[in-house]
Amino acid sequence: MAYTISEECISCGSCAGTCPVGAISEGDSRYEISADDCVECGACAAVCPVGAISAP
Repeated sequence: MAYTISEECISCGSCAGTCPVGAISEGDSRYEISADDCVECGACAAVCPVGAISAP
């Protein structure tokens, strides 16, 4: 199960730049993580300044 990004996302893009597999992209209202591509490494959650990314 992939990490998820909540509505608290401020669309800063920090997470997308740290994802080693490119599983994060900008969505309509916030960034989104592709469940098919996420390897559950946690790099994105570690850099999120507002804690909007949670583990599966």
